Amino acid sequence: MDGFKRRAEVKKTNILEAALDLFMKFGVQKVSIAEIAKQANVSQVTIYNYFDSKHNLIYEVMIYYVETAWIDTEEILNSNIATSEKIKAIIFNKKTATNQMNQDFYNYFMKEYTSGIAYLEEFIAKTMLPRLVELIDEGKDKGEIDASVSNEAILFYIQMLREVMQREDVYQKILPLSEEITKLMFYGIVGKDHK
Repeated sequence: MDGFKRRAEVKKTNILEAALDLFMKFGVQKVSIAEIAKQANVSQVTIYNYFDSKHNLIYEVMIYYVETAWIDTEEILNSNIATSEKIKAIIFNKKTATNQMNQDFYNYFMKEYTSGIAYLEEFIAKTMLPRLVELIDEGKDKGEIDASVSNEAILFYIQMLREVMQREDVYQKILPLSEEITKLMFYGIVGKDHK
């Protein structure tokens, strides 16, 4: 990559990071392009040159958020810690992320997701679910996940959760409960880690 392209990528990343930071704190509706430009130390024209519109910028920020969060998750999944510790670390990361997210940004994110963003659907199908299956298989091999429950049943359960969470009446209420729902997903209603 030549120097011009590298500088352009750095500038684009700075804009995405500034927008994400502001959206996480204040929501999508309350943040202007001028505020994003100021935080990213670029002109408003530069933002429009890269993203064309605020809507496109928001879309790119959502992709950036998913990919950045996934990098952290991949580090956990690739670590040498026990499967149960990986699950705890993923839950803790999810709690930290949701505690920092503005409800308006979360609602906007979910509304876009439920309207069928092809990128997110493809990312889940091709990247997240295969890694989740690997984690489940690893846990079963180590005796940390109940081997009597099929991967098909686990994935079906996760799909049911995803479909319910895509309903507007649900996703508007779910953010404060996300850590507890994640614990239920991994540990069931007994409320404690599988030993």
